[in-house]
Amino acid sequence: MSILKEFAEFLKEYKVVALAIAFIIGVASTALIKSLVDNVVMPVITPFLPGGTWKTATLILGPINIGWGAFVGELINFVIIAFVVFMIAKKIMKEEKVTKK
Repeated sequence: MSILKEFAEFLKEYKVVALAIAFIIGVASTALIKSLVDNVVMPVITPFLPGGTWKTATLILGPINIGWGAFVGELINFVIIAFVVFMIAKKIMKEEKVTKK
């Protein structure tokens, strides 16, 4: 068997092309959701954060400087992305409850 045939079988067996497409869409979705959080969600939350600038909100404990504002932004990004993935998985699987199999 030639190396090209083996490579083609590998691509088909492990669905590498579909995985690559899913990865690219995931990266694009992440950028879109990050923009949503940075430009829509966080401006609404900003008045409740000290100083009004959420990305630079910090907690200073002596010599330790904890940047919790950026963390909150990334946490919101993660929750939104996880929810979107859940909804897509639920829709694609056409199940009422997404369960571990």
